[in-house]
Amino acid sequence: MSTILETRGLTYVYGAGTPFERTALDHVDLKIQKGEILGVIGHTGSGKSTLIQHFNGLLKPASGEVLLDGQPIWNEKGKCARETRFRVGLVFQYPEYQLFEETIARDIAYGPTNMKLPQDEIDERVRESMDAVGLDASLASQSPFALSGGQKRRVAIAGVIAMRPDVLVLDEPTAGLDPAGRDEILSLVKRYHDQSGATVLIVSHSMEDIARLANRLLVMNHAKILFCDTPREVFSHAEEIVAAGLDIPMITKVMLELKKRGHAVDTSVFTVAQALEALRACKRKEAAH
Repeated sequence: MSTILETRGLTYVYGAGTPFERTALDHVDLKIQKGEILGVIGHTGSGKSTLIQHFNGLLKPASGEVLLDGQPIWNEKGKCARETRFRVGLVFQYPEYQLFEETIARDIAYGPTNMKLPQDEIDERVRESMDAVGLDASLASQSPFALSGGQKRRVAIAGVIAMRPDVLVLDEPTAGLDPAGRDEILSLVKRYHDQSGATVLIVSHSMEDIARLANRLLVMNHAKILFCDTPREVFSHAEEIVAAGLDIPMITKVMLELKKRGHAVDTSVFTVAQALEALRACKRKEAAH
C-alpha cells in the first residue's frame, strides 16, 4: 500500500512568543496509506484538530513538513499549492453552520464551481454527491436551512465529496447527533469509502464508533502520537489509553475488569463478537488447568 499523506517532524505552536504560547503538535511523524480509513482519537487539546488542519494547508507548520503523494504542499515561497484544497477535502465539526447558499444544489456546487469545472460536470457531481449521502434529488432546489440537523450535515459532507477529494477528512462528523443519526452518518461514510476508494480520516472522541470502522487508529496525547496501529493492537494498551484520559469501548472495560479479577482474558477486544470468542478461549484454558 502506498503512502498518500505524510508528516515529517510536524510542529505547530499557538501564540508563539506570547505568555500563552502552547505547542499543539510536537515533531509528529505520520504516514497515511492510500485507501485506508484512519480514526484519529484524542482528548480536547491533544492536537488532533490542529493536525488535520495541516493536511490541506489551512495551517502552516512552525517546523517540519506535510507531503501529499510525496510532494511538500508548501513551496519555498511559503505558498500552499491550490490543488491541495481540492485533493484533501475537510469537513469541519458542525459543518451545517457553514451552509450559506439559497439552495442545496448551489451549496454542494460551491467547491466544484471554484475548481472551474464546466457546468454539466458540476451538475453531475451535485447529483452524484446527493446520492452518495442519501439525499433525494427532489430536494436540490430547496433551501438547506429548511432541513433537519442531520440532513444539513449530509449537505455539508456532499459539498466536500463533490470535489472528489483523494482524502476526505471529517472532524467529529457525529457530534451532537442522536445514536440513530450517528449510525447513519458513519454508514454513509463507510459506503462512500467502499464506492470511491478514497482515503478517509475521521476525528472522534468516541473510540467505540471509530474502532468498528477504521483500519487503523491514531491516538493523540499531549501534542504527540501515543499509538498508531490496528484497533486490536491499540486496545491491547487499554490501560495506557485510560491513563491518557480517553474513554474505551464498554466491552473493553468489562474485559479489563475480568482481568483484574484474575481471569486471563484478551483485553484487546472492542466488539461483543470478539469478547465472546475471548471468553470461550479463557474458559477452555481455565478448564484445562
